[in-house]
Amino acid sequence: MERKRVGILIFPNVEVLDFCGPFEVFSVTRLNEEQRREISSPFEVILVAEQSDLVMTTGGMRVIPDYSLDNCPSLDILVVPGGWGVRQEINNDRLIAWIAVRGQAVETLTSVCTGAMLLGQASLLKGRRATTHWRSLGWMRESFPSVQVEEALHVVEDGNIVTSAGISAGIDMALRVVARYYGEAVARNTARQMEYPFPDDNTRRV
Repeated sequence: MERKRVGILIFPNVEVLDFCGPFEVFSVTRLNEEQRREISSPFEVILVAEQSDLVMTTGGMRVIPDYSLDNCPSLDILVVPGGWGVRQEINNDRLIAWIAVRGQAVETLTSVCTGAMLLGQASLLKGRRATTHWRSLGWMRESFPSVQVEEALHVVEDGNIVTSAGISAGIDMALRVVARYYGEAVARNTARQMEYPFPDDNTRRV
């Protein structure tokens, strides 16, 4: 089986659950529950940062990325999380340019929380439906007038782009991506393994 490579971007002051939630979903996915301990996930999950150095997240967690922007391998899925650091990174031309190139090359482009602001800055959301953290819906609407900002939905799917509401919504987003690739039964089994409710209701929860 050829594994799908998921690249999760991290940066200083990234929100921890924004990237750890999807990481958990993709890493615990199995195509055969009866062989959960014997087989690997169909997803290969890697962390990517601008540099190879340690990254300090919101809350002080220290994370060492697997790759830098310069040596990141090809990706099938890109996850762009959010967090307070977005306010700095949205003006980081090098990072935005990388997101723009990789975002157009992947099969599936996703964001969690204010990571959607980075996708918007990279001109990847023009004419698309998208969402972000509830506190940032106005910021998104003002910053990117061509984006149809969805306020009522927890996860928004528009073609190959999947954006989600804030923080924990990244888990729901990732489960939907699992369902896209391997079917709802696999996604539901993944949620059950995590003891997490499968997102049948896509209504924003706040």
